[in-house]
Amino acid sequence: MQRFTRSMVVRGVIMLPYLIANVIVALVWYWLCDYNLGIINAALDFLGFHKVGFFGNENIAMVTIAMVNVWRHLGYTSLLLFAGLQAIPRDVYEAAEVDGAGEWRVFRSVTLPLLRPVLAFVLVVTVVGSFQIFDTIAVTTKGGPVDATRAINYYIYQRAFERLDFGYASALAVILMIILAGVALLQNKLLRANESDLER
Repeated sequence: MQRFTRSMVVRGVIMLPYLIANVIVALVWYWLCDYNLGIINAALDFLGFHKVGFFGNENIAMVTIAMVNVWRHLGYTSLLLFAGLQAIPRDVYEAAEVDGAGEWRVFRSVTLPLLRPVLAFVLVVTVVGSFQIFDTIAVTTKGGPVDATRAINYYIYQRAFERLDFGYASALAVILMIILAGVALLQNKLLRANESDLER
């Protein structure tokens, strides 16, 4: 998006998954990965490979859910990083080129340090968001198979609305909020998210 294309169509395609509702994304991937009727397993069968129970195999169900969520949030993350790259002044890169810095050196010594506040924000949002995976699990596996995909927030939902244990579920939700707030603060502190190397 920053260097290889200025096409609004390509940038739009990259952003498109994030604009689709979580439930729709989960349903589409559930159908695509269906063991009997899914196009992915049909392609694997056509190529001579064994079919895979993406959401039915306890060993890969959580990996499949993680990949679906990575695909969906790729556009949002890309947009944040793209905005961060756009904010880096061109003259910094020109000075690095004049000094004879190569591609890797420019990335390591210029781009990465100047992108640190954005990377810190992306990391915090991603880590907090990873604890909020609910829609995909509720639509595809409902915590199974054999509790392999029962994430903490889905467990809170089950305790509250299936077992009607609202007090325990509320306590878990508060504990989860405190843990996530602590993780976010620690990440901001370690990554010096409120500082920018452009000001130095």
